[in-house]
Amino acid sequence: MYKLKIISSTVRPGRKGPVVVKWIADLASKNDNFEIEVLDLGEINLPMMNEPHHPSLKKYQHEHTKWWSAKIDEADAFIFVTAEYDYNYPAPLRNALEYLSQEWNYKAAGVVSYGGVSAGTRALNSLKNDLASLKMVALTEAVNFPFFQNNINSQNEFEANEISHKAAETMLKQLVRWTKGLKTIKEDRD
Repeated sequence: MYKLKIISSTVRPGRKGPVVVKWIADLASKNDNFEIEVLDLGEINLPMMNEPHHPSLKKYQHEHTKWWSAKIDEADAFIFVTAEYDYNYPAPLRNALEYLSQEWNYKAAGVVSYGGVSAGTRALNSLKNDLASLKMVALTEAVNFPFFQNNINSQNEFEANEISHKAAETMLKQLVRWTKGLKTIKEDRD
Protein backbone atom coordinates (compact mmCIF):
# COMPACT_ATOMS: atom_id res chain seq x y z
CA MET A 1 0.00 0.00 0.00
CA TYR A 2 1.11 3.52 -0.78
CA LYS A 3 0.87 6.30 1.80
CA LEU A 4 -1.33 9.01 0.33
CA LYS A 5 -1.44 12.36 2.10
CA ILE A 6 -4.38 14.59 1.25
CA ILE A 7 -3.50 18.19 2.06
CA SER A 8 -6.23 20.73 2.73
CA SER A 9 -4.99 24.22 1.85
CA THR A 10 -7.44 26.67 3.41
CA VAL A 11 -7.20 28.05 6.93
CA ARG A 12 -9.60 30.95 7.40
CA PRO A 13 -12.76 30.76 9.54
CA GLY A 14 -15.81 29.58 7.62
CA ARG A 15 -13.70 27.75 5.05
CA LYS A 16 -15.36 25.06 2.92
CA GLY A 17 -12.22 23.15 1.97
CA PRO A 18 -12.71 20.41 4.59
CA VAL A 19 -15.99 19.26 2.98
CA VAL A 20 -14.25 18.95 -0.40
CA VAL A 21 -11.38 17.11 1.32
CA LYS A 22 -13.80 14.69 2.96
CA TRP A 23 -15.33 13.89 -0.44
CA ILE A 24 -12.00 13.06 -2.12
CA ALA A 25 -10.71 11.24 0.99
CA ASP A 26 -13.82 9.04 1.07
CA LEU A 27 -13.43 8.28 -2.63
CA ALA A 28 -9.68 7.58 -2.32
CA SER A 29 -10.25 5.28 0.67
CA LYS A 30 -12.12 2.91 -1.66
CA ASN A 31 -8.89 2.41 -3.63
CA ASP A 32 -7.04 -0.57 -2.14
CA ASN A 33 -3.67 0.87 -3.18
CA PHE A 34 -3.72 3.69 -0.64
CA GLU A 35 -3.40 4.21 3.07
CA ILE A 36 -4.84 7.71 3.53
CA GLU A 37 -4.11 10.52 5.94
CA VAL A 38 -5.60 14.00 5.75
CA LEU A 39 -3.27 16.87 6.66
CA ASP A 40 -5.37 19.96 7.28
CA LEU A 41 -3.26 23.13 7.24
CA GLY A 42 -6.05 24.89 9.14
CA GLU A 43 -5.50 22.52 12.06
CA ILE A 44 -1.73 22.11 11.69
CA ASN A 45 -1.26 25.87 11.75
CA LEU A 46 2.36 26.10 10.59
CA PRO A 47 3.75 29.56 11.38
CA MET A 48 5.22 31.57 8.54
CA MET A 49 8.58 30.02 7.73
CA ASN A 50 10.65 30.51 10.86
CA GLU A 51 13.55 28.11 10.36
CA PRO A 52 16.99 29.77 10.37
CA HIS A 53 18.50 27.38 7.79
CA HIS A 54 17.55 26.69 4.19
CA PRO A 55 15.21 23.66 3.96
CA SER A 56 17.60 21.79 1.66
CA LEU A 57 19.98 21.41 4.61
CA LYS A 58 17.35 19.62 6.74
CA LYS A 59 18.77 21.31 9.87
CA TYR A 60 15.39 21.89 11.42
CA GLN A 61 15.27 23.67 14.77
CA HIS A 62 11.55 23.68 15.55
CA GLU A 63 9.39 20.73 16.56
CA HIS A 64 6.59 21.74 14.19
CA THR A 65 9.06 21.56 11.27
CA LYS A 66 10.43 18.19 12.37
CA TRP A 67 6.88 16.84 12.64
CA TRP A 68 5.94 18.28 9.22
CA SER A 69 9.12 16.86 7.68
CA ALA A 70 8.35 13.36 9.01
CA LYS A 71 4.76 13.50 7.72
CA ILE A 72 5.80 14.56 4.24
CA ASP A 73 8.83 12.29 4.07
CA GLU A 74 6.78 9.17 4.82
CA ALA A 75 4.32 9.95 2.02
CA ASP A 76 4.43 8.18 -1.32
CA ALA A 77 1.91 10.47 -3.04
CA PHE A 78 -0.25 13.53 -2.46
CA ILE A 79 -3.56 15.06 -3.34
CA PHE A 80 -3.67 18.81 -2.81
CA VAL A 81 -7.16 20.21 -2.31
CA THR A 82 -6.99 23.90 -3.05
CA ALA A 83 -9.25 26.88 -3.29
CA GLU A 84 -8.41 29.78 -5.53
CA TYR A 85 -7.59 33.05 -3.76
CA ASP A 86 -6.77 36.04 -5.94
CA TYR A 87 -5.96 33.88 -8.98
CA ASN A 88 -3.59 31.65 -7.04
CA TYR A 89 -3.50 28.95 -4.40
CA PRO A 90 -3.62 29.97 -0.72
CA ALA A 91 -0.51 31.34 1.00
CA PRO A 92 -0.61 28.71 3.81
CA LEU A 93 -0.09 25.99 1.19
CA ARG A 94 2.87 27.82 -0.32
CA ASN A 95 4.32 28.24 3.17
CA ALA A 96 3.82 24.52 3.91
CA LEU A 97 5.56 23.58 0.66
CA GLU A 98 8.50 25.91 1.25
CA TYR A 99 9.13 24.63 4.78
CA LEU A 100 10.71 21.55 3.21
CA SER A 101 12.71 20.57 0.16
CA GLN A 102 13.94 16.99 -0.19
CA GLU A 103 10.90 15.45 1.50
CA TRP A 104 8.71 16.32 -1.51
CA ASN A 105 11.08 14.93 -4.15
CA TYR A 106 10.09 12.19 -6.61
CA LYS A 107 6.47 11.91 -5.55
CA ALA A 108 3.30 12.19 -7.60
CA ALA A 109 0.61 14.74 -6.83
CA GLY A 110 -3.00 15.04 -7.86
CA VAL A 111 -4.94 18.26 -7.43
CA VAL A 112 -8.58 18.93 -6.61
CA SER A 113 -9.33 22.61 -7.16
CA TYR A 114 -12.45 24.60 -6.52
CA GLY A 115 -13.63 28.14 -6.89
CA GLY A 116 -16.03 30.30 -8.83
CA VAL A 117 -16.28 30.42 -12.58
CA SER A 118 -12.68 29.28 -13.13
CA ALA A 119 -13.08 26.19 -10.88
CA GLY A 120 -9.77 26.98 -9.23
CA THR A 121 -7.84 26.16 -12.40
CA ARG A 122 -5.58 29.21 -12.10
CA ALA A 123 -4.62 28.05 -8.60
CA LEU A 124 -4.05 24.55 -9.96
CA ASN A 125 -1.75 25.77 -12.74
CA SER A 126 0.29 27.91 -10.37
CA LEU A 127 0.56 25.04 -7.89
CA LYS A 128 1.67 22.61 -10.60
CA ASN A 129 4.53 24.94 -11.56
CA ASP A 130 5.70 25.16 -7.96
CA LEU A 131 5.44 21.40 -7.44
CA ALA A 132 7.76 20.85 -10.41
CA SER A 133 10.42 22.96 -8.69
CA LEU A 134 10.23 20.52 -5.76
CA LYS A 135 10.90 17.59 -8.14
CA MET A 136 7.32 16.38 -7.90
CA VAL A 137 5.19 15.09 -10.75
CA ALA A 138 1.89 16.95 -10.85
CA LEU A 139 -0.60 14.85 -12.75
CA THR A 140 -2.34 16.15 -15.83
CA GLU A 141 -5.51 14.51 -14.56
CA ALA A 142 -7.26 16.70 -12.00
CA VAL A 143 -10.67 17.43 -10.55
CA ASN A 144 -12.05 20.98 -10.81
CA PHE A 145 -15.25 22.35 -9.30
CA PRO A 146 -16.74 25.59 -10.65
CA PHE A 147 -19.21 27.34 -8.34
CA PHE A 148 -18.37 24.65 -5.82
CA GLN A 149 -20.85 26.01 -3.25
CA ASN A 150 -23.59 24.47 -5.40
CA ASN A 151 -22.17 21.04 -4.50
CA ILE A 152 -22.62 21.54 -0.75
CA ASN A 153 -25.97 20.28 0.52
CA SER A 154 -27.96 21.46 3.55
CA GLN A 155 -26.10 18.98 5.80
CA ASN A 156 -22.79 20.63 4.76
CA GLU A 157 -21.78 17.57 2.73
CA PHE A 158 -20.12 17.74 -0.66
CA GLU A 159 -21.97 16.11 -3.54
CA ALA A 160 -20.20 15.64 -6.84
CA ASN A 161 -21.77 14.64 -10.13
CA GLU A 162 -20.87 11.56 -12.18
CA ILE A 163 -18.40 13.47 -14.37
CA SER A 164 -16.48 14.65 -11.30
CA HIS A 165 -16.47 11.14 -9.85
CA LYS A 166 -15.04 9.78 -13.10
CA ALA A 167 -12.40 12.52 -13.17
CA ALA A 168 -11.42 11.66 -9.60
CA GLU A 169 -11.25 7.94 -10.33
CA THR A 170 -9.05 8.62 -13.38
CA MET A 171 -6.79 10.85 -11.28
CA LEU A 172 -6.51 8.18 -8.57
CA LYS A 173 -5.70 5.50 -11.15
CA GLN A 174 -2.92 7.68 -12.59
CA LEU A 175 -1.71 8.53 -9.09
CA VAL A 176 -1.17 4.81 -8.42
CA ARG A 177 0.66 4.39 -11.73
CA TRP A 178 2.98 7.37 -11.22
CA THR A 179 3.60 6.51 -7.58
CA LYS A 180 4.66 3.01 -8.56
CA GLY A 181 7.09 4.38 -11.16
CA LEU A 182 8.47 7.18 -9.02
CA LYS A 183 9.18 4.79 -6.15
CA THR A 184 12.00 3.34 -8.25
CA ILE A 185 13.45 6.80 -8.88
CA LYS A 186 13.05 7.80 -5.23
CA GLU A 187 14.90 4.70 -4.02
CA ASP A 188 17.75 5.31 -6.48
CA ARG A 189 19.34 8.11 -4.45
CA ASP A 190 23.09 8.64 -4.38
